[in-house]
Amino acid sequence: MNTLWTHLRERFINYYPPLFGAGIRAYAIDERTIRVEMKLTPLNRNIVGVHFGGSLYAMCDPWFMLILMRVLGRDYIVWDKAAAIKFIKPGRSTVTAKFHIPEERVDEIIQAATNGEKYEPTFTVDVVDEEGQIVAQVEKLLYVKKKQNM
Repeated sequence: MNTLWTHLRERFINYYPPLFGAGIRAYAIDERTIRVEMKLTPLNRNIVGVHFGGSLYAMCDPWFMLILMRVLGRDYIVWDKAAAIKFIKPGRSTVTAKFHIPEERVDEIIQAATNGEKYEPTFTVDVVDEEGQIVAQVEKLLYVKKKQNM
């Protein structure tokens, strides 16, 4: 589903203040994949000079939800429901995360939500530094339900 609203949202999301202020940039690769990066700057480092944990989480917050909203379309309700972040090592350089939902997983979600029942899939993403070392792991729990009375 590629509506005008979807296109505009994806085009301007990099200017959303919480993302823009932390220096977070998102790049859509395809319909089901988004790559996000964040350089280490004075605006997103903590008191000991490494990436602030809140900025690491912010760079991972909306992407799985936005991908599912795009591929499922207006017939489904999609919400972030819960999240957990595990810090593995200090981030001292540009960090990236790649958000991807395979077609098989989308089919699984559609099948599970077909009868109007809620479905709560989980997704995991690694935040890696320039050397490919894992800086943090984020797990997201989403809520998906097919709309009724359409």
